[in-house]
Amino acid sequence: MVTDLHWSSLTELSREFARGALSSREIVTAYLSRIAAMDERAHAFVDVYRDSALAAAREADRERKAGTLRGPLHGLPIALKDLFHIRGRATSAGSRSRPHGVADNTATAVQQLIAAGMIALGKTHLVEFAFGGWGCNEPMGAPWNPWDTTTHRVAGGSSSGSAVAVAAALAPAAIGSDTGGSIRIPAALCGLTGFKPTYGLISLAGVFPLATTLDSVGPLARSVDDAALLLTAMAGPDPRDVASLAAPRIDFEAVLAAEPDVNGLRITALPIEHFSWPVEPSVLAAREAAIATLGDLGAKIDEARPPFDLGDVMVRNGRIIATEAYAFHRHYIADEALSIDPWVRRRTLGGKDTSAADYLEELAERKRSAAAFAQWMRGRDALLTPTLPITATALAEVDESTTPLATFTRAVNYIGGCGLSLPAGFSNGGLPIGIQLIGYASGAPSRWRPNGTCADRICRSGRVVGKLVVAPAKAGAQVQFATTWINLDPGRSLPRRRPGPG
Repeated sequence: MVTDLHWSSLTELSREFARGALSSREIVTAYLSRIAAMDERAHAFVDVYRDSALAAAREADRERKAGTLRGPLHGLPIALKDLFHIRGRATSAGSRSRPHGVADNTATAVQQLIAAGMIALGKTHLVEFAFGGWGCNEPMGAPWNPWDTTTHRVAGGSSSGSAVAVAAALAPAAIGSDTGGSIRIPAALCGLTGFKPTYGLISLAGVFPLATTLDSVGPLARSVDDAALLLTAMAGPDPRDVASLAAPRIDFEAVLAAEPDVNGLRITALPIEHFSWPVEPSVLAAREAAIATLGDLGAKIDEARPPFDLGDVMVRNGRIIATEAYAFHRHYIADEALSIDPWVRRRTLGGKDTSAADYLEELAERKRSAAAFAQWMRGRDALLTPTLPITATALAEVDESTTPLATFTRAVNYIGGCGLSLPAGFSNGGLPIGIQLIGYASGAPSRWRPNGTCADRICRSGRVVGKLVVAPAKAGAQVQFATTWINLDPGRSLPRRRPGPG
């Protein structure tokens, strides 16, 4: 029997539900009770679907008793970033003044999770229009990073509420979106596993866009195994999203079922002298420890610079985001009568003056950079960087004119690849640190087999399904199994009410 149920992983809950040791109603009720007790201060949820969640849990229990088990996610709860549409439910997209309104369709990713038997606990807060990395939202408020219960620190953005929901044990896992780091940034700041999959792997249909050229959907969870379960359910072709049609169906769960093994994996670490932002000493120490751990486990480690400058790529990726965001929001973003976050407004208006010629040149340069990175990655399985150069900043000290949190993350969206952020230790002040493993998008469909496995050189013992995602996930799984980082939990004594006025 699982103790401290709300701190359990999806994998643990799945096992207990399948064998009848826990009912779906018990699981869902535990999280709903936790939300009721803690979310007034954590500020993770925009809306909680208590009645429908309990009804779905009763149905899951009925199905299990009747001998119907839809899969490992059946009967388990999930939190959803409030830019995923659910038919009949409101989507705020983080905006008080310009919400999307009640959706007339459901996002394909959400449909897939529901089909797998998952139960939506509710929608989570985010940076307005998903445009920001700090996790701030002036009109709707910033979620509280639970790793510091005395100082309100940022959770990172834009998937801030999703990260806080999992870190504070208000949900066992959550779904976010990532255009320049919006899954990996909050995952690193909140001590979670966050995965931005290769562009097109998961359908964007029914997801409120920031920049469709760069947007991706992915999980925030307690472990690589949990992330794999969610990716298994969501990944695959969707007629509603043409970018997903070439993506294979990948069974991540089967890949990670075997004992993790990075022996012989070729991992290149980005040299410190090529970091484009000053990095905290504790982050550097975590990087060295991760490299040492992977080396001890048999990975082949070297250091080399990729064929682009991270600072330049960060700026170029931001330019594409601003241009596409302005095109989407141009009819109202400059209206000062609307209560729009001032920094989101400023960032969006930054795309107003980009000409069509400049925009097309940025897309062409992105294509060149992606091709160069793919060539550079031949003979390599993953690129290792810190996820972030810093740890969680106090909300009162945030300087939104700076973008340190995007230093290492934007490049992944720019090249269309995948990025896995993993817990990698703590600062001297007890704040989480993340490391990032980056893979490139394979453009060769012939490498894939019908069951989602591939036949290239990194296919070992039936576990590796391709350079698209598996090399980073494989390495990440063993790092987590070899350490105790993920067993440390924040916020157990998080007070119900925020101290002081307001």
